[in-house]
Amino acid sequence: MALDKIEKLLEKYFEAETTIAEERELKAYFSSENVAPPLEQYKPMFGYATQPKQEQFKATIPLPTKKRKSVVWLSVAASVAVLLSVGLFTFNYYNQPVSEDLGTYDDPEVAFRETQKEVSSLSLLTAMLSSAYF
Repeated sequence: MALDKIEKLLEKYFEAETTIAEERELKAYFSSENVAPPLEQYKPMFGYATQPKQEQFKATIPLPTKKRKSVVWLSVAASVAVLLSVGLFTFNYYNQPVSEDLGTYDDPEVAFRETQKEVSSLSLLTAMLSSAYF
């Protein structure tokens, strides 16, 4: 009778219809020494959980203690590149000749048209940016 019950539980187990209590019952049965010979093939399937509980990881993991020199040189090179680019930008910016042409117009109609053109392009740019963010 117990063999029939275990076989029914096995069928339910393979159809994924067992409850946790039924799975515990199967595990307890297959962990015992009184497993019926026709069901011996299922013993490793339910005995998997008893052995890993006893195992422990005992290997050591070597950790690198020294920093790599290439990382240090890379950060030094990046710092020099940043300082050099800032210095060149500053040098070029302050050594530009000062122009007296401030974009002024003598004709008010031409000035009005140019202002309208710039405002419309600015509003178009603002609309594109706001639609991209929202």
